[in-house]
Amino acid sequence: MSADVTAPRVAIGPRLTEFAVEAVRAGGGEPRDVDSAADALIWLAPRDTDGLRAAVASTSPRWVQLSSAGVEFVLQAGLLDPDRTWTCAKGSYAEPVAEHALMLALAGLRGLPERVAATSWGRPGGESLYDEPVSILGGGGITRALLALLAPFRVTATVVRRGAEPVPGAARTLPAAMLADALSDARVVFLALALTPQTERIIGAAELAAMRPDAWLINVARGRHVDTGALVAALDRGQIGGAALDVTDPEPLPDGHPLWTQQRCIITPHTADTPDMIIRPLALRIRQNVARFAAGDPLLGQVDPLAGY
Repeated sequence: MSADVTAPRVAIGPRLTEFAVEAVRAGGGEPRDVDSAADALIWLAPRDTDGLRAAVASTSPRWVQLSSAGVEFVLQAGLLDPDRTWTCAKGSYAEPVAEHALMLALAGLRGLPERVAATSWGRPGGESLYDEPVSILGGGGITRALLALLAPFRVTATVVRRGAEPVPGAARTLPAAMLADALSDARVVFLALALTPQTERIIGAAELAAMRPDAWLINVARGRHVDTGALVAALDRGQIGGAALDVTDPEPLPDGHPLWTQQRCIITPHTADTPDMIIRPLALRIRQNVARFAAGDPLLGQVDPLAGY
């Protein structure tokens, strides 16, 4: 990035959206559409990789800002080239996603699926999260936000990440090679990691077998982290306490899928961070990065094309 760029031309696609236009201007940039050359490109439809490919070709940007936290669609399309800087929204949506993860965990432990469907008083039930061991797969912004929410519950938290660098708020941090150790004693296992070839189906039959019989699996990351067939089998056998999924594989989960009628499974339709929730933090990320780009400073949320996140 050149430090002499003071008013960068920032293309916004697939269309000029008001909040993004305002954010680019607030960051000191000049908004424009994707029909001509630009210094940077803000792309607001990360699943539209054909459109992104065309926009990159027409604008030739040195920097591309994606609106999603995950970049798997762009990675699979072969667009994450190292010749330009790529950033995503990772970390921007961490708080609402962490909030949703905690809500799902508490709902599972307190037996809310049964109570929501109940038509009579029933029997007392439910478990408390206080003083329980939990494990979180992933060491990014969602994990950090979740650890802050979990702190009042006095949990003993284990974080599993690619490296073993300590994560503030975690009692221990383990490398991915020690995943089985993290699963074996956790009352709740949270999935909050990026989807890469290495993390696809990171939870399969063997990992589910390693979990406690009363453990809950909470997935607010990507559906393909979990082997759905193995999860269905584990729930049917009562092998784990339950699962709460904001993401599924396939997604959307088809009508009639066995997970819909599984009493120990909670499903929310990828609503941990809704469009209404993300506009404000995304606008902030765009404004901050446009200002940083103009000043020649390091950008937030940089993507490693080799690591895939």
